[in-house]
Parts: sequence; C-alpha cells; structure tokens
Amino acid sequence: MRVDHLVFAAGHEGLQDAADKLSEQLGTTSRDGGFHPRFGTRNRIISLAGGRYIEVVEVLDHPAAEKAPFGQVVRARSEAGGGWLGWALEVDDMVPFEQRLGRQAVDGSRHFPDGRLLEWKQLGIKGTQADPQLPFFIKWLSEESVLPRALAGTVELVRLEVAGDRQRLEDWLGTSTEDLVDIDVVWTAPNGQPGIIAAHFNTDRGMVRV
Repeated sequence: MRVDHLVFAAGHEGLQDAADKLSEQLGTTSRDGGFHPRFGTRNRIISLAGGRYIEVVEVLDHPAAEKAPFGQVVRARSEAGGGWLGWALEVDDMVPFEQRLGRQAVDGSRHFPDGRLLEWKQLGIKGTQADPQLPFFIKWLSEESVLPRALAGTVELVRLEVAGDRQRLEDWLGTSTEDLVDIDVVWTAPNGQPGIIAAHFNTDRGMVRV
C-alpha cells in the first residue's frame, strides 16, 4: 500500500486554468489525461517523482456524473470553489479491503487522447465523500507502460497536512499509518471540514506548499 496520487478539483476557473496554476506553482507542466466515461469527469495529469502524480479533475455535463459517486464528489468540491479533494492509495490486492468495507470495488477506465485505454478498480469513494480525510483505494489493471506513473516527474511529494484523526484513518486502512513510510502525514484537529489542508513538494525552486 502506497500513496499513488492526489486529486485536485478545478474550481470555477475550469480544468485548464486550475492545472496551469498548479503547474506554475510547482515549476512543471500538465498533460491531458482524458475522459472518464463511467464517472462523467475529465482530468489533467501533473507527474511527480516516485511514480506519483496529481490528478486535476473537473465534472462534465454528462449523465454519468449524476450517478457516479466520483462525479458527485468532484461536482461538490468544484462548486465549493475547488481545491484538494482527496488522495488515493495503491493496493496490490483489493479483496481484503472489499471484505472489510463490505462492498465491491468498481471498474474505472479512461481513454488517453491518443486512444490508449487505462483501466483500474477503485474502492472507497463513498467513504471520501462522507469523510474527506479518508483516502480511496486503487488497483491498476493496465500494463505499466500506460499507467500515469509511466512518465515520471522531478517534483517530489514529501508531506500532507490533513485535518482529521489518525485513528480514524487507521480504522479505515485496517493497519497502522506507519505503513505509509514514504510520505509524512501531519494531522491537525478539524476546524470545519476534514480533509487535505495542504501538500508539500520538493521542487527545483525549493519547498512549495500548496
């Protein structure tokens, strides 16, 4: 289990402008990630070091967005002004998490602009929707060459500031947060809605807090 990516919802400025602003802060660029037909969303990808990335996402005027929890949670965050929506943990085996949470993972897919298909399973979006401090889980199904991490970046994610409760997260994960040894998670008491307050990145310009 590892931190795979962070999700940032575009606000009223739209997907491209939100991605451009983040890219400028980090001294990097974004690329078109394509359209999620089952969720009614589309994204842009900012590659990070260590096989991670930032997914900048916006909801579309699409029937799937009204039904899919991911589309619903993106719409709600965007309408609130945008910002950090959540974080995803990659797992090797989804079954233990399905058994503990009592629900099945759902299929996800998107086509890249060049036509390639990316497929995965994900679980826990409803948990994120109810309690934004909680990450969701993802298991990649496609071959390595088409995964978002195939194009590595140089910007390194080093720390997350999360408003919430460590014990609540450990109950959700079914394990200690010490298993997330490759990233520092700093907890603060919620002053309003729980969730990611900020992410810290090591860039060519030094440390940047977003």
